[in-house]
Amino acid sequence: MNRSIFETIDSLFDKMVATRRHLHQYPELSFEETKTAKFIARTYQDLGIPHDTQVGGNGVIARIEGGKPGKTVALRADFDALPIEEQNDHLSFRSKHEGVMHACGHDGHTAELLGLAEAVWQHKEDLPGTVVFVHQHAEEFTPGGAKPIIESGALDDVDAVFGTHLWVNTDYGTIDVSKGAFMAGADAFKIKIIGKGGHGAQPHQTKDAIVIASDLVSSLQQIVARRIDPLKTAVVTTGTIEGGTAFNVIADTATLTGTVRTFETTVQETIIEEMERIVKGICAAAGAEYEFSYEKGYPPLINHENEASLILEEAPLADASLQTREVEPSMAGEDFAYYLKEKPGAFYFTGAKLPEHYYPHHHPKFDFDERAMLHGAKTLLQAYLSYQNHS
Repeated sequence: MNRSIFETIDSLFDKMVATRRHLHQYPELSFEETKTAKFIARTYQDLGIPHDTQVGGNGVIARIEGGKPGKTVALRADFDALPIEEQNDHLSFRSKHEGVMHACGHDGHTAELLGLAEAVWQHKEDLPGTVVFVHQHAEEFTPGGAKPIIESGALDDVDAVFGTHLWVNTDYGTIDVSKGAFMAGADAFKIKIIGKGGHGAQPHQTKDAIVIASDLVSSLQQIVARRIDPLKTAVVTTGTIEGGTAFNVIADTATLTGTVRTFETTVQETIIEEMERIVKGICAAAGAEYEFSYEKGYPPLINHENEASLILEEAPLADASLQTREVEPSMAGEDFAYYLKEKPGAFYFTGAKLPEHYYPHHHPKFDFDERAMLHGAKTLLQAYLSYQNHS
């Protein structure tokens, strides 16, 4: 393959950085990304690239047909932000939207995919098949943007789909992928305990919702430890506990919320059953009532073996400095899982760690090595080319 298209991507790096920094300054929350979507669409319009807007919501999809016959391959990037107040005061491009921040790298995903699209557009006559550039809204919060994009029918003719996530837990220059389960299914739960409040000095006249909630937090941890096969993987996390109004008042209600992460439906169903049993039992023993709700979120992200192997074996063809690793799954969730339930493909992590400024994803000081955007763009291109050669 002629290296000129990869050289074109290199030449667009400064433009990618400018795009990323612009988007970083003007983040928008999931399902509210109207201005970001218009920015993406305007970029394609200025380049003369055919595209559709409002796909499944705020989604934007562009298509470039190559000059040679081949397969249709979709490449996806997300563009929503998070409800986080940024603390990166040293950045000249710090978020200008109070309480909203690109704290996961989606600004970089968008910039690298736009840069890749421009390079493909310039070299389209030399390329096989069709490249579909999927700019997806609302990855961060269920029900997410992937599912409505799929339901719109916009990807019905796609033969395979690939995506990557700039990943600060992985060193710059490294690509991480798995040939099977790669990211967990991500569910949410809410438990409201309805007790009987009263004076802090007279606990015998009450049904203390906070004490009951405390028992629940501890007991829920026993599900994974004592009810799930040790060879299986699962997480049950209580993320918030709210209750009480004053130091000398026993609370009549308390609310717990949390998340459950699994890779298998049978494990997920066991956890749901055990949670309900534990909540019912502890509340009954305390003479309290309860409300229990469980929301099944994104399914597990399961890579297809053949397509994941292409990433593992051929990603370094995009850049000789890259190394690939086959890794254990992450318990983080991703709605890219929906694409992989419909089409062959793979999702992988592109190392983007800043050792001198390392903060994890979703942290108010999150940032990534912008050079990794080149690796993201080039490996997505290589995934498309490899699929054409091996399918």
